[in-house]
Amino acid sequence: MKRFLLTTAVALLLAAPARAEGDAAVDAGRAVAIASDCIACHTVPGGKPFAGGLPMQTPIGTIYSTNITPASRTGIGGYSYDDFARALRDGIAKDGHNLYPAMPYPSYAKLTEADMKALYAYFMNGVEGVEQPNRPSDIPWPLSMRWPLALWNKVFVSSAPFQPVTGRDAQWNRGAYLVEGPGHCGSCHTPRGIGYQEKALGFADGEAFLAGGRIDGWFAKSLRSDKGFGLGDWSEADIVTLLKTGRTDRTAAFGGMVEVIGHSTQHMPAEDLAAIARYLKSLPPRPGKAYAAKAADTTFADLRKGDYGKRGAVTYVEYCQGCHRADGMGAPKIFPALAGNSAVVPTDDSSLIRIVLAGGRMPVTENGIHHAFAMPGFARLSDGEITDVVTFIRRLVGQRRPAGGSSGRGQGPQDPAPTRRPSLRSRP
Repeated sequence: MKRFLLTTAVALLLAAPARAEGDAAVDAGRAVAIASDCIACHTVPGGKPFAGGLPMQTPIGTIYSTNITPASRTGIGGYSYDDFARALRDGIAKDGHNLYPAMPYPSYAKLTEADMKALYAYFMNGVEGVEQPNRPSDIPWPLSMRWPLALWNKVFVSSAPFQPVTGRDAQWNRGAYLVEGPGHCGSCHTPRGIGYQEKALGFADGEAFLAGGRIDGWFAKSLRSDKGFGLGDWSEADIVTLLKTGRTDRTAAFGGMVEVIGHSTQHMPAEDLAAIARYLKSLPPRPGKAYAAKAADTTFADLRKGDYGKRGAVTYVEYCQGCHRADGMGAPKIFPALAGNSAVVPTDDSSLIRIVLAGGRMPVTENGIHHAFAMPGFARLSDGEITDVVTFIRRLVGQRRPAGGSSGRGQGPQDPAPTRRPSLRSRP
């Protein structure tokens, strides 16, 4: 998930080819494709929708998304419905080779039969066929052998469709289905195990589900009701607003969520976003992970007095204060507040460091503010300056690292240096 908003591609996705006009199955499938965010991985910036070729880094090398247009030679035009469903539920292509789990088939396996059939109708009849050859991965042999993936699937994947949970109402179950299935939120927001598998695939799998995970050099926050770290301080309305507009009065989307909102959630029905919010707010916090921000020290008062003696103060004033203000409160829906921001709460340094280094841009949405306010990157700063300004920001807004450090191992100091500076050159 390393791409900014593909405006043209999304427009083409929403405006289906004329031959599909008025087709109920195609229209239903288009909605499933939007909820599943298929376009994000299967379209390169400036390329034809769903023609593939997008590079995605894995721990063992770079793979490239495949052409999923109905082209007969290089796409999926020759797939029967059973072939299509097998690929999405079991991770097995028509010719029998195993797909890499960068394709979130462990989540897509939960699609209902009706949604799977609608999605097939959309890709076969509502998408333009593009004859674009697939690009092989650059994973070296023997790591490139795919037969071990069959064993991986047996251990870590269930191909059973989603089943409504007894005792939960229709809205909760709809939210659970969207989050666990087509939305594949766990692909980014759930920690992974030693086999690079998601440690949990749904609500029933325990507290690891949506507890936060690293992806593409970012830390995708917890979506459970953890205070500070997750959604414990968010209302259902806050969640809906972020998914619809890409920002709230206090925070804004960054990293991969910019694309999720731009391609997917902003176009989803209001009732589906409300169901997602209802479901997420039902996820209990993880035991023993509560976090309460300490009161801020004199840092803000020192800035007001013109005292820049603390390490990082001058860097903050020079590069940060103009947008985020001297008190770190930002400007509602324009410049995110630093206080109470889960990217600043230091369970993991990845996102905070990466934002400082690479900057970011809010999504352009059709709802609310249309401008894509951007933060420039400051990769020109030295490691020492990055360390000092990150520590200064935490002091400014009253954040302290809890025991356990950024990696969750051992005992960390109250105001640590970032664990390491991510490399921006590693991105494809």
